[in-house]
Amino acid sequence: MARKLFGTDGVRGVAGEFLTAELSLALARAATRRVDAAVPRVLVIRDTRESGEMLEAAVAAGIAAAGGEALLGGVLPTPGAPLLIGRYAFDLGVVLSASHNPYRDNGIKFFGGDGFKLSDAVELEIERALESPNGAAAPAIGRVRTLQGALEDYLRALHERFAGLDLSGRRIALDCANGATYRAAPEIFRRLGADVEVLHDAPDGRNINAGCGSTHVDALVAHVRAGGHDAGFAFDGDGDRVLAVDRDGTVVDGDELIALAALHLRKTGRLPGGGVAVTVMTNYGFHTAMEAAGVEVATTPVGDRYVIEALRERGWALGGEQSGHIIDTGFAPSGDGIAAALLTLESLEGGDLADRHAMEKLPQRLVNVRLADRAALDAAVAATAGEVAREHEALAGRGRVLVRASGTEPLVRVMVEAPTAEEADAVCGRLVAAVEVAGA
Repeated sequence: MARKLFGTDGVRGVAGEFLTAELSLALARAATRRVDAAVPRVLVIRDTRESGEMLEAAVAAGIAAAGGEALLGGVLPTPGAPLLIGRYAFDLGVVLSASHNPYRDNGIKFFGGDGFKLSDAVELEIERALESPNGAAAPAIGRVRTLQGALEDYLRALHERFAGLDLSGRRIALDCANGATYRAAPEIFRRLGADVEVLHDAPDGRNINAGCGSTHVDALVAHVRAGGHDAGFAFDGDGDRVLAVDRDGTVVDGDELIALAALHLRKTGRLPGGGVAVTVMTNYGFHTAMEAAGVEVATTPVGDRYVIEALRERGWALGGEQSGHIIDTGFAPSGDGIAAALLTLESLEGGDLADRHAMEKLPQRLVNVRLADRAALDAAVAATAGEVAREHEALAGRGRVLVRASGTEPLVRVMVEAPTAEEADAVCGRLVAAVEVAGA
């Protein structure tokens, strides 16, 4: 049975329309009921969207209605959830965020008592529980409390991990996307000695991801170029991903950041199992570089949860996505944009990001084709399978193509890698046209 509400990263949609207070309460109640504890202790954190407070109240009510104790940590990056779960032995964590989506959207994602996101099977159990909401009543009504010091706990964990990283004399620009990193990121960089300039750190509930952050890096690129910074880092709304900008204004994506980290951790004996896990979107050049370095690579479907599953299965620690989700389970079992930015600077060992040589990227083109709804997405992907197979065969041994439906937005993502930019553009153009016709 397929899940109807949960996508690749929780339940997500327009707040107040799809993701209502009623649905949020029901999801939290169902998730809390399945926890095997006399009084489940549940952490709740959120990003800066104006709908966050409403959904926080609804989730807290659902937890209490199931007999649990809701601990409200306030605005905190998503990776703060698994870290706090581990520190305080919470039974469940709830993050309210729609990540890089516009402010009107919001989402709910759950972390288990082990700090990992709930599995597809458990999410399906929660959905099924919504179909029979009048289960056994809780033995007692729960409580709702404020968790004091959540931000400081997160900062302390970062400082402990990167205590040996001295950023004195480094000029760093940070784009906090008016999101969950707006306090944490500047503070930890300053504690480590960096000279920090911050963009988009004044959230008003509606400006999260609005022309800023890791999905809109132009402002950061211009700022780094004009300001003579050593590097810049752009986070997304919930702080679980990051993109970098070198002093020349070149954007450094997740593939290159993971490659840098893999080579550094391998060199220092901190790459468990000698492997990394990445997704099908990862550039062909990454695979070539890792093969040359003797680093094994596992490839997963798109979604950081699948990367984490591959890491757990193999006993590895490092993985991530081209979009900037970078996971080091030695620190936290979640993508962490701030930790990834610090790991990047650690990996440079005092060098310059502009002088990186971790991998050579194959020219890649990625186009998002917006369609009407989920049915149109699936139909378009199925209808273009023949065209995709033909283009893939033509590029065999030289590049690749990938056409897939997004798990979080009504988009079909068309990706092409080829030896030249011209060939990548031509193949991508043909496939985009085919998707548009099929989805009309």
